[in-house]
Amino acid sequence: MNAPVHLLDPAQPRHDWTLDQVEALFETPFTELLFQAAAVHRAWFDPTQVQMSQLLSVKTGGCAENCGYCSQSASFKTGLKASKLMDPDVVIAQAARAKESGASRFCMGAAWREMKDRDLPALARMIGGVKSLGLETCATLGMLTKDQAQQLKDAGLDYYNHNLDTGPDYYASVVTTRTYQDRLDTLEHVRDAGMSTCCGGIVGMGEARRDRAGLLHALSTLPAHPDSLPINGLVPVSGTPLGDRITAEGTQIDALEFVRTIAVARLVCPKAMVRLSAGREQMSRELQALCFLAGANSIFVGDTLLTTPNPEMSSDAALFADLGLTPMPVGAGPAAQ
Repeated sequence: MNAPVHLLDPAQPRHDWTLDQVEALFETPFTELLFQAAAVHRAWFDPTQVQMSQLLSVKTGGCAENCGYCSQSASFKTGLKASKLMDPDVVIAQAARAKESGASRFCMGAAWREMKDRDLPALARMIGGVKSLGLETCATLGMLTKDQAQQLKDAGLDYYNHNLDTGPDYYASVVTTRTYQDRLDTLEHVRDAGMSTCCGGIVGMGEARRDRAGLLHALSTLPAHPDSLPINGLVPVSGTPLGDRITAEGTQIDALEFVRTIAVARLVCPKAMVRLSAGREQMSRELQALCFLAGANSIFVGDTLLTTPNPEMSSDAALFADLGLTPMPVGAGPAAQ
C-alpha cells in the first residue's frame, strides 16, 4: 500500500501530480480523506451551496460511437429510437422551465460523434436563447474542430462538456471508435476558444482503482483543470456491453469507493465544480450526503439525464432541506485566494 499523501498547501491547484500520488490519495484512511477534501472544498467554495444544472437531450440516439455504456450508440440494440435535432424554440422553452425550477445552468446534449457545420445555425439559436434567459449555457456535441469551437464560443456558449470517460489504460475496454488523444484534442480546441471545460468520467464500469486514479490524474495534469468535473456512476443499460456485463457480474462500484473518488477529485482539482452526476437515482440519501461532505458541489436536476433516470425535483428539495443546502447563484465560482 502506498503511504498517505500529506500536502503542505492542499488548497492550491497543481498540475504535477503523479499517478502514484493520486492512487495514494485513494488509499488514505477514509475519515482522513474526507477531512482533507472537506477542508479544500471550504477553501474555495461555500460548502452549503450546490450548483443545480439541467441536461436536455436535444438530439437522441443513432450515434456512430461504440461507447460500451451508452444507450444511444447505433452499435447496440437498446430499444432507443433515434431522433432529429430538436427545434430551438422547444429547447428554449424547456430551459425557461428549468430556470423556474431553480437550475442555474442548462446543458444541451446531442448524440453525435462530431458536430456538423450544417447544425451550427440551429445550435447558435438554442445557445443564444438559453443565454438570454440568464442561464449559463453548456453543450456536449461530440468532437469539435478548432473552428467549430470558436463558432460555439461566438454563439455565446459558456461551457463545453467532453468527458475522458476513464483512465487511459482502461479506455480501450470502453470505446474503440475514437482515441484518448481525440478527446484531448477537442478539449484543447475548447480551451483555445476561451470556453470553460466540463470534463470528467464514469466509474463502476469494471475498472480497477488504479484506472479511477488514472482518470483523475489525466484531469489534474491538463494544461487547465476542468471548470466542471462530473463523476458519473454507471447506470447499466440493457443491450449495452458494459451494462449487460456489470448487471450479470453484480460488480457495480462500492458506495464508499465512489465517495473516495469524489474526495480525490476535489483534492486534485480543488477549484472545479465537482458534479455528482449520473447514478443518483440509485444512490441513498446517506450516500449523496457523504458525497457532498467529500466535496461534491454540483448536481443535475430534472427527471432524466439524456436517457437515464434522475431523482425527482421534490426528492432533491427534501434532501437539500434536510442537509441545509441551498442552490448556488448563477455565475458563482471558486473564491479568490
